[in-house]
Amino acid sequence: MAEEESASEAATKVQEVAANVRQAATRRKRSAGSEAEAIARRYFEAIDAHDLDGAVAMWADGGRENVRGQVDVLAPEGVRTFIGDLIGAMPDLSMQVLSTTTEADRCGVQWRLTGTFAGPGHFGGVAPTGNPIELEGFDLLTVRDGLIQSNDAFSDSMTFARQIGMMPPMGSPAEQRLMGAFNVKTRLTTSLAAGEAELVATGVWVVQGQPGRCNVFLIENSTEEGGVTLYDAGARTMTRAVASAGAKLGGIRRIVLGHGHTDHRGVAPALGVPVLCHPDEVQDAEGSGGFRYWPADLAGLPPVVKQAHKVLHRYAWDGGPVKISDTVAEGDEIAGFSVVDLPGHAPGLIGLWRESDRLALVSDCFYTLDMWGRSCPPHLPEAIYNFDTEQARASLRKLAEMEPAAAWPGHAKPVTGDVRGQLERAADAS
Repeated sequence: MAEEESASEAATKVQEVAANVRQAATRRKRSAGSEAEAIARRYFEAIDAHDLDGAVAMWADGGRENVRGQVDVLAPEGVRTFIGDLIGAMPDLSMQVLSTTTEADRCGVQWRLTGTFAGPGHFGGVAPTGNPIELEGFDLLTVRDGLIQSNDAFSDSMTFARQIGMMPPMGSPAEQRLMGAFNVKTRLTTSLAAGEAELVATGVWVVQGQPGRCNVFLIENSTEEGGVTLYDAGARTMTRAVASAGAKLGGIRRIVLGHGHTDHRGVAPALGVPVLCHPDEVQDAEGSGGFRYWPADLAGLPPVVKQAHKVLHRYAWDGGPVKISDTVAEGDEIAGFSVVDLPGHAPGLIGLWRESDRLALVSDCFYTLDMWGRSCPPHLPEAIYNFDTEQARASLRKLAEMEPAAAWPGHAKPVTGDVRGQLERAADAS
């Protein structure tokens, strides 16, 4: 019995100690919160009083002032310049604290700024206009050891632009004209770069874009994973269209490059998802994009085509080197397709094959457009762009022997109907 009472007393003491620890932690948090709020309020009072030295003195050396979309500087000098510019641009500046929310060493401050953009100083590079300003925003200050360590601030820069006359008033005829012009530009650039995603087979969509009528394939993943896998990454000009199409289909999960040439890695760097390719393509995907084995200065192309291609590789097709996260090889499964090795045009060119409907997605195993971008029967890629033309010929024969029902290349239109016969004739052509 005595042992039971002793155990009960010990448990009670443990509980009391734990409660004391929790209470002490709560008191510390409240104390830190009180300090954070007090310093935050004094900071805004200093700005309201145009006390630049007093406001800067409340910062820890190296503290970060990050006003989203406007400024990202360190204390003391960066903060001094930012607040000084603000006061210099609005000589009647007033800062009012509307509300605060505090947790531990952080204090969130909802504020209202009023004043006249009268100068003489500029603000954000903009000359004073004399316009009245009224803005609201939110600052999240972190305070430790009695000093501001950081401030993550959010303000309405669009309203500021409207109030100083940089942007037209909301709902005004001028704004409607501006939006109309912007929408025309968006439609024009989008239509020139790439069209809407088109469903071309069960669970397979294609976005085709310029220049070169590049094809990017979006393959629906399993229901469990969701989203799509990209096969080939087309031209850089297609980035917005491909990203939009992928978002509508549940998001892009990965990219599988058919090969690493500039016109097939274009959108990959911008999408921020894992990129896979054949081991023999890593060097080019992460490097020159094919230039390492092409003739110097693209010698061998007709002069007009050569000049055009030099510009297109640099400014339209290529999105730049892309980091490869993993590799794939023949027989691997990708979103319901099997990987097929089709080297020649590029050392590690791969296609995707789906046995159920005999669909082949094969990048630049063959072309169905000529050097001038016109549609034509299937043919081998131009020799100057090939790593090994005879190997490319053998790969085209290999594809033909698989007897696809439809074969989609990396550019232009697919081959349908007597696919085997058309591909064999292309492989046999000199």
